[in-house]
Amino acid sequence: MNILAYSCREDEIEYFKKFSEKYQVEMKLCEDEPKIENAELAEGCDCISIITSRINQELIEKFHQIGVKFISTRTIGYDHIDIKSAKRYRIGVGNVGYSPASVAEYTVMLILMVLRKMKGIMERSNVQDYSLKGIQGKELHNLTVGIIGTGRIGQRVIKCLSGFACKLLAHDLHPQENIKESARYVSLNELFQESDIITMHVPATKENFHLINKESLSIMKDGVYIINTARGSLINTKELIAALENKKISGAALDVIEGEADLYYNDLKCQVLSNRELAILKSYPNVIITPHTAFYTDQAVSDMVENSILSCISYLKENS
Repeated sequence: MNILAYSCREDEIEYFKKFSEKYQVEMKLCEDEPKIENAELAEGCDCISIITSRINQELIEKFHQIGVKFISTRTIGYDHIDIKSAKRYRIGVGNVGYSPASVAEYTVMLILMVLRKMKGIMERSNVQDYSLKGIQGKELHNLTVGIIGTGRIGQRVIKCLSGFACKLLAHDLHPQENIKESARYVSLNELFQESDIITMHVPATKENFHLINKESLSIMKDGVYIINTARGSLINTKELIAALENKKISGAALDVIEGEADLYYNDLKCQVLSNRELAILKSYPNVIITPHTAFYTDQAVSDMVENSILSCISYLKENS
């Protein structure tokens, strides 16, 4: 079996070597993202492994022409792949799971940072301003946290937060019995109305598009905090900015944002950002922005590479 890994980062190389030897597959590594110009590199490969690059109809058609049978994305989300075109050309698509602790622990870190106004504290400390005005924070045990989505990551967030003695509300279309002792399942509207902090752990589907919008914000508590380590499309960014400016939202911590695809993981020093909303949000003292790095731990990277290889093996076995 031959697999080509696109967008291979330096930190992934050791894992591709380790797991290709373990599972006896031939790996080709390419540091560039998949494009029409380099699609021919996949000729002779049964599968390709990608990260978050957009895979449109033109690329899928090209991969079909050169014999690619399966596309594995080394991510949980797969909204960057044109699934309809993949079905049309009979190319399988698979995503991967990885250590839920990576995103869950990062989420808790962002919650604490935004509550304790850490952005302002750190910026002041950098210029030796050690005054206290404007940086008084809140204690988590006094607050109610609403968790939207109780899959593997959402469940781990709940487990982590249960040690802080805060009230936990949860919403999911498929409630999990094992977390009902720690969190109370409620309707989405009740979660919006009762939560001091809202954190999202659901996929980017049509149903979840702009889950946070003008209407949902209007029923939230004044001074709510919004945390997003899932997908940028869950939030209507323009309406989030409006709510920050009118002080409906006390703070936000965003590891993902709409329109991030051509920005994150690139060195853009000395450049004007093409995403105006990102530039605006970065300027706010009560908004923490990180570049889609919640997943980025040694364990998660290892899991992503191994599970991507395993998904290729599994698909070819089932469809041989």
